[in-house]
Order: sequence, then structure tokens, then C-alpha cells
Amino acid sequence: MKEKLDEELMALVNKKHRPALEEIYDRYIKLIYSFIYKFTNGNEEKAKEIVQLVFLKLWTTKSSYSSEKGSFINWLLTVTRNVCVDYIRKDSVHVQNNKQIDAPIDIADPKNEIEDSLIFSEITTAKNQLSKPQKRLIDLLYWKGYSLSEIAKMENEPLGTIKSRLHQSLKKLKKYLEVGDL
Repeated sequence: MKEKLDEELMALVNKKHRPALEEIYDRYIKLIYSFIYKFTNGNEEKAKEIVQLVFLKLWTTKSSYSSEKGSFINWLLTVTRNVCVDYIRKDSVHVQNNKQIDAPIDIADPKNEIEDSLIFSEITTAKNQLSKPQKRLIDLLYWKGYSLSEIAKMENEPLGTIKSRLHQSLKKLKKYLEVGDL
């Protein structure tokens, strides 16, 4: 299996060839886990659960990876991000439905609160440099968890326009935040 290309392995996975899935797991588990770990803000338990969901999705669905459309790693990270977003959405609905009055209250570290506040302030200031459509796109994609295709439908615009707007928005934010660091 080690000599096979990722695309060949996915074709075998679609045919329920278990060693192919195991090889993809061995090749990419560190990348997938670290991505999910960051996505869940360091929640190890959630990260492990989402890793299982990612590989379960690869195993149970007919995955449509094609090397003509891009690199396998990018495709795999997109699948991972989508699983993360779905998990977080379901988890937040579950938490809202099961709130307990007597839950313990976490007391935050004041140093972290100040640092978080400063970072949030910097990001907010940088976002204010964006146009209204750019701000909306960033909010929908990164804070509300919508996919680019969902946003394109909501905005009634072509997917290419949304992707281009995202690229320009991120470029502008990066430029502004880099200047702010000097």
C-alpha cells in the first residue's frame, strides 16, 4: 500500500479495501489530528471524536477526490473542516438543549482575558478596513461555519466571486495585521 498514490488509495477505500484506509490513516493522522485539535481549541476529547468521524466519513461515503481538481491534502483538510463544522453545530445544539442550572462556573485567567481582548480588538479593527460584503463573508465563513457554496447561495452570487472575495479579504486582513505588528 505504501507505494500507492493517494488517489489510488481512495479508489480502494471506495471499494471497502480496509488496508487502503489504514494507509491513509498512517500517512495523514498527525495532520488531521493537529488541524482538529486547533479547530476545537485544544479539546483533546472532541479532537479524538472528530478524527474518528473523519475516517468514518471516508469509509462510509463514496468520496469524490480527483487529482485533477487539486491536491489530496487540500481535499482531505476540506473534508476534515466540514466534519468539524458539522460536529460543532450539532454539539452547540445539544449543549443548548441540555443546559444545567447548577453547572460549575469556570473562572477565567484575567491575563488570558486581557490578551484575548487585545487580539479581538486587533482583529475587529482589521475587519473594519474591509468592505461590507467582505466583512459579511468573513463572519459567515469563519465565525458562523458556513461553507463557501452555502454563502454563494445565500448571497446569490457565483462561487468564483465568493472565492475571489475571500482571497482579497484575507489578503487585506493579513496586510493590515502585519502593519499593526510593526
